[in-house]
Amino acid sequence: MDTEITTTVEIADSTGHTTCQMTKTETLEKVSQSPGAWVFAGGQMVQSQQLETADWGTIGTVRIVPGLVGGL
Repeated sequence: MDTEITTTVEIADSTGHTTCQMTKTETLEKVSQSPGAWVFAGGQMVQSQQLETADWGTIGTVRIVPGLVGGL
């Protein structure tokens, strides 16, 4: 029986918006496959290293969104 903790992960990209349940390992893999993306956990922007050390039981929703680039 698989008892690994999952959390809700929302992914926004050029194809639209996806919501799914992922384990910590799956989420970190998705983040590593999304260079330049911004990652939010519990409403705060985080670095992938912070996700690696986070308590997955209390992480809340993780959002992976394209990074914004400013300029003219």
